[in-house]
Formats: sequence, structure tokens, C-alpha cells
Amino acid sequence: MPGKVSPDDLLAHVFERTGTDDETVLQGPANGEDAAAIAPFDGDETLVVSSDPISLAAAGVGSLAVPIACNDVAASGADPRWLTVVIMLPDEETDLEAITSDLDAAARDVGATIVGGHSEYVDQLERPLLSLTAMGTAESFVPTGGAEPGDSVLITKAAGLEGTAILATDFGDEFDVDEAVRERAEGFLDEISVAPDARAVREHATAMHDPTEGGVAAGLLEIARASGVRLDVDRESIPIREETARLCEAAGVDPLRIFGSGALLATVPSDAVDDCLAALEAAGLEGSEIGTVEAGDPALVLDGTSITEPIADDLYPLWEGADADD
Repeated sequence: MPGKVSPDDLLAHVFERTGTDDETVLQGPANGEDAAAIAPFDGDETLVVSSDPISLAAAGVGSLAVPIACNDVAASGADPRWLTVVIMLPDEETDLEAITSDLDAAARDVGATIVGGHSEYVDQLERPLLSLTAMGTAESFVPTGGAEPGDSVLITKAAGLEGTAILATDFGDEFDVDEAVRERAEGFLDEISVAPDARAVREHATAMHDPTEGGVAAGLLEIARASGVRLDVDRESIPIREETARLCEAAGVDPLRIFGSGALLATVPSDAVDDCLAALEAAGLEGSEIGTVEAGDPALVLDGTSITEPIADDLYPLWEGADADD
């Protein structure tokens, strides 16, 4: 089954095999933590580093790759500044011009500079594969695992934005959904960056996280597991746009379990909720309070149902079906 390596396998085979110990590493590999933090060599800022592949989405891969890579840096309290890009192409017919033009424009949009990378052709690939490393600096590193009992849980924008755009661009012709709905959904790709969202709330945040595979549900569970707490969340309080609801219904998938980039999840002290929502509104962004952090065994409790096991993304079976048809 495609998707992330399980937390148990990461613990068993990855996290203890990290080379030389280095006391400047403030945050290394850990379940739920998508970025590393390295102590500054000079000055007070912390270097934040994260890597992300884009391996499944076909349309607009360059435009999608940059904000997704930068989101983990932004969700750690940093401003994305530098990128390296690895581009692997299935053949020479692939439009390298379009991919690199999209990468350039997307990097300019987030204020980051592409400083290096690698490119090659790989016959075994069926679609372009991009892998980006993003770096930035933060005055204060915000982990995924910092949520504390008594905090409130916030979400920005809405659930399933990236997944909705993928449904529209990669599978839209397969569903009985109005073309106008699909076109609006494709526009969600322009909202994938959470850098503005993170800047608005990071002053108060105890934890922040960028939900990707498995959607908002998986992202919430990752905060709970990384923090050692229980998140009690009301499903009805999670914003779901009409386009997401329509496409997910047509595809038979759960809006909370499809790629969630574009939303930022944050936990903040309960007395900071109003300030955070006001800051988001001032930045032209939507924000919603969707739950609370409670003491207890790590779990996401969604409408009273406890979820403790990793959540697979509902889009993977669609891609597998498309590959089988080819």
C-alpha cells in the first residue's frame, strides 16, 4: 500500500540510525515532527530544515511542490528562505520548461530562493518525481509535539484543499460534477501555502502541523501522538467547502482523510484563541476553533470515536485504480 512508513517501522529502523551525535540539533527525527531544528552558529535564530517528495500528483507538480515543502518549515515557526530541488523525469518528452517555470514562480510567491539540486531521466518512472528540501530561520521553533492539556485546537482555511484540487485536476473527468465546481476546486492549489497562516498564530502556538497524507484527521492524530495527549475534536466544527464536499461525495472519499495541505493545525492556550482568530482575519484568512487538548493516552477522539492507529489517505486507491487501468 502506498503511503507513509508506519510509526513503528520508523522507530525500529530509522530514528536510531542518524549518524554522528550533534549537540546543535535541537529537534531531530521523531514521529509527527516534519522538520529538524538546528541551533544557530551565530545569532539567536534557529535553522529549520524539512524535505518532501511530490510523487503522485501529475498536474501542476512544480506549483504544488514548493508550498508543500515550505509548509513544514512554516509550521515550525520559521520563514522559508532556501530550497534545493531534485527533479526526476520519466522521459525527455516531459515538459521540463513548465515544471521549472512553475517552481520559479512558486518560490517567488513564498519568498524563497532555489539554491541548488539535481535532475535526471529515469525510465522506470510513470510521472515526474520531485523532492525538495526547504530551509528557513525561526526566532522560536514550534514543534508538532508541544500541545498541552487545556489548549484549544485551531484550523485555518478548510479541510482537504490539496486533495480536492487533486480530485479536480487528476480525476475530474471521471466524476459527475459541474465543470464550474471543478474549476473552483483547481484554484485551491493557489491556497496551499500555510506560511501566512503560521505567521499569524506562531506567537501563541504551542504546536503547529501541516496536514498532508491522510488529511486533517491524520494531522490531528500526529499532533496527539507527538505531544502525548488526547485531542477531542467536533467533526461538524471543521470547515469543509462546497467543492470539497461535492467532489468527495462523487469519489466516495472522506474530506478529512484526503491530502490536507493548505490548512494549518495549531494548538494554542485557550485564552489566546480570540487573538489568533483576529490575527488570521487581519491576514485575510479563515480560522476555526475545532476542539480541545486533554490529558490521556495519545489519540484523536472525533465525535466520541477514539482513533489511535495511523490513517491512510483515501486518494491512494484512486491512483492505484488509475494505474491498473493504464
